[in-house]
Amino acid sequence: MSDLLRVATLGGDCTGPEVVAEGVKVLKEVAKLENIKLELVDFDISATRYLKNGGVVITDEEIAELGKFSSILFGAVGHPDVKPGILEKGLLLRLRFVFDQYINLRPVKLFPGVETPLKNKGPEDLDFVVVRENTEDMYVGVGGYLKKGTPDEVATQTAIYTRKGCERCIRWAFELARKRNNPKGKKVTLVAKTNVLTYGHDLWMRTFQEVGADYPDVQKDYNHVDACCMWLVKSPEYYDVIVTTNMFGDIITDLAGVLQGGMGVAAGGNINPDKGGTSMFEPMGGSAPKYAGMNIINPIATINAVSMLLDHEGYSAASKRVMKAIQFVTGTKMKSQVAGKMGYTTSEIGDLICENL
Repeated sequence: MSDLLRVATLGGDCTGPEVVAEGVKVLKEVAKLENIKLELVDFDISATRYLKNGGVVITDEEIAELGKFSSILFGAVGHPDVKPGILEKGLLLRLRFVFDQYINLRPVKLFPGVETPLKNKGPEDLDFVVVRENTEDMYVGVGGYLKKGTPDEVATQTAIYTRKGCERCIRWAFELARKRNNPKGKKVTLVAKTNVLTYGHDLWMRTFQEVGADYPDVQKDYNHVDACCMWLVKSPEYYDVIVTTNMFGDIITDLAGVLQGGMGVAAGGNINPDKGGTSMFEPMGGSAPKYAGMNIINPIATINAVSMLLDHEGYSAASKRVMKAIQFVTGTKMKSQVAGKMGYTTSEIGDLICENL
């Protein structure tokens, strides 16, 4: 924990700046209450700028400047006037790779008052974490075309897995299971597809078994990814910490987000756990262009991301304070987590959180 908490903010696209504004509001208020010295620096990196400046998503100089911060609070990426993939690859994936944010952390927690589509399930049943490897797999961009645009076209997309990448992610997941100390029992579940992906996922399994031997106090478990999707719906209380590949983690965390009440509450972290690393925290809801400028988008996910950021930076009391306020507001104030149906505006939700810190 540093004497000074320096946070870079990137509102991004459409509703992103609106929700980040509420996250910053809460961050400033909790810093005041907890006597945290806080410095915030905003970066104008967005689709709007991309469209104006000739197609530059982010400059090398801006990346170097962001690297001076230990945490980034990010809003959303995506704009209807920009082809899908350009901003995602040019900004989100680039930052993940440049800053080696090899852990994608997705807490899946059902807050009081938030509806889940699962019958007879409550907050005590939905409280697990997905640890997704964040810098390998299909996302490294290895592949190409042969005879593109012809009837004989061939496209390849190669998944890359390394022992180092598997091991550091798996070990981090076991350490997290110890830290969580789940009263139901510490457990790490590897999710892969070893019966079909018999090379890369065999590496994952062997690494999981070898690393797991260093954690005799933590139960080891395995699911095929399709079985995991079924059990997440049927028995979410079964899980404590899930560790998985980049691609499968991308899919099951969206499923998990719906189970915890929708993308309006789901937050995630792209984490470099190494000393001096730069990590990024964000809501999972996307840019939602149809709601931009209307002051009706749900900021709870972004404020949830603020709680994650504070915990990562070592300010556990402040993190818990924010989380407690979130749960109070969702449980006693908000009518819904759906944009436009919350019973309050975006900025009013931020004010409610601040009032209840």
